[in-house]
Amino acid sequence: MLVLQLQRHYGGRFVDARFAAQVERARHERFYGVHFQGRRIGYVRHDLAPRKGKQGYRLDQEAILILNVLGERQRVAMRLRAQLDPGMRLQRFAFSFASPFYVMQAAGQVEEGNVVRYRLGSGKQTTEGQVRLARPPVLETSRRPYLVDPLPAKGETLRFVSFDPLTLAGMPVMVRYQGREKVVVDGRVELLHRFVQTVAGVRVSFWLDDQGEVVKEESPAGFVFLREPKFRALALDTPQEEILAAAAAPLRGRLPADIATRRQMRYRLRLPPGARVFAHGGRQRADGDVVIVEREKVPGDTASACPTAPSTALEATPYVQADAPGIVALARRLTAGANGGMAQVRRLAAWIYDNVEKRPVLGLPDALATLQGRRGDCNEHAALFAALARALRIPTRIAAGVVYLDGAFYYHAWNEVCVDGRWLSVDTTRNEIPADLTHIRLADGEGAELLAIAGLVGRLAVEALDDGRSAPR
Repeated sequence: MLVLQLQRHYGGRFVDARFAAQVERARHERFYGVHFQGRRIGYVRHDLAPRKGKQGYRLDQEAILILNVLGERQRVAMRLRAQLDPGMRLQRFAFSFASPFYVMQAAGQVEEGNVVRYRLGSGKQTTEGQVRLARPPVLETSRRPYLVDPLPAKGETLRFVSFDPLTLAGMPVMVRYQGREKVVVDGRVELLHRFVQTVAGVRVSFWLDDQGEVVKEESPAGFVFLREPKFRALALDTPQEEILAAAAAPLRGRLPADIATRRQMRYRLRLPPGARVFAHGGRQRADGDVVIVEREKVPGDTASACPTAPSTALEATPYVQADAPGIVALARRLTAGANGGMAQVRRLAAWIYDNVEKRPVLGLPDALATLQGRRGDCNEHAALFAALARALRIPTRIAAGVVYLDGAFYYHAWNEVCVDGRWLSVDTTRNEIPADLTHIRLADGEGAELLAIAGLVGRLAVEALDDGRSAPR
């Protein structure tokens, strides 16, 4: 989720990104320091220039993060090279991502105006696919003069479709102009244009100068991007704050002593203004800001998969490669002789719990890469289980939310499978079928959908209500 911070729409007007007249004909390199809780933990180098002898622009962007994860310093490196047309719309791209236990490369091009064909490589595997978008995609950069020329009226909303090379997804973007504000940058007061951008329910504020260049950007997860001189942006601090602990949601009240055996549990979610979460459905019910989590009854091994589950719970996706030959072969081998869908679920879950090393991996959860590396945190466990189960035509979705651990609620991912006509929670990281009552689902999906949770980082609190029957205020 933190990585996604680097890389809904209604009303307003679509941006016509007529960029050629506003970009100077010269090399344009800028550096941004990435700050978290007052410390510089990374930088972004951004270079946008006209293509020699051709129309349009070339983009060369590099991002480096140094994160403290469970006491270990982990380096994340991202590189994006792209060709853009004169209107700042994407034509071609090549993207790479590398962290200590995960490496991926993606490349693609836009065809027919709004179809992105891509190749995704992780480990020794390469997959191909395409994404059809509602409009030709814009690739957001640190230069956005089309937002200030012409300058919108205060309160006016602009919208466009942005393509993210990391998640390989197109996302509708809504941007609202808030007017001019005085902002202190590098000890100086600057009069800048403030915009608030909404993507997948996450609100990000950024400030542009009169030329449309990003000077400052703030994400709800606590990241701040500041335009800085090169020497300062590259001078990284030693990260002191453990990133997972800093992102944990505090617990208000106490969990009951019998939570391991009780039938249901109620929580009140303290959400930031405007936040929306997918808390209703399956074993969860939402009543305003109160979420009721009920323990499911586990069906017998002979229970079959649901024939009417949504098709999205059976599909192969860029990072849940349910149709990959290695995934299909393993799923069939592990479940040979199993009598029923629930028996298959148990076998798959047990194998993942026993064979995937539990350690944090920074990157997008990738089923094939996890199968090859045999290591990962909850995200990798959930992606691999979803791929194996879908390969057997067992409807499976990835649930993301929080789970209780050592006095707080930490962000977590697990699965939900549809057997015997209903959804059942499966946590292969903790070896739980069903997952315990401290699992609170906040989002349902893969990749870009997780941005809804990223917007809650550092701004969510969970209150345990007194018992499972009442919800006192």
